[in-house]
Amino acid sequence: MADLQRAIAIAVEAHRDQTRRNGSPYVLHPLRVMLSFEDETRRIIGVLHDVVEDSDWSLDDLREEGFAAEVVAAVDALTKREGEDYQDYLDRLETDALARSVKLADLRDNMSVVELPVVREQDTQRLNRYRQAYKLLSDLPV
Repeated sequence: MADLQRAIAIAVEAHRDQTRRNGSPYVLHPLRVMLSFEDETRRIIGVLHDVVEDSDWSLDDLREEGFAAEVVAAVDALTKREGEDYQDYLDRLETDALARSVKLADLRDNMSVVELPVVREQDTQRLNRYRQAYKLLSDLPV
């Protein structure tokens, strides 16, 4: 099985030229999500959670790297499809406990406005959507 070090290397490579709105390296976000967990499986999923959605990496690439089926399935569940309705995305997350726990950590990190230089109206709308998603996903049984 591929390990956490390889997952981190993949995330660093995949997000190499990406930045957050405040100019910080994007890879810090999946690293923070990863660090919110103690178990290796969730850490791997956490650091890889945006790799397929935001880079040229595919689920098949992750399989070829040797990641466990449950890791690839969780990354798949966490990957929003092009044109997908946000509620449909959340509905898919409801069925995968690993993906759901990582999404909650992702939302917690994304709801932090500390990094934002200025909170704009669109940021407020996005934060409200994240809060609603967090409530929906956190109210589900584990």
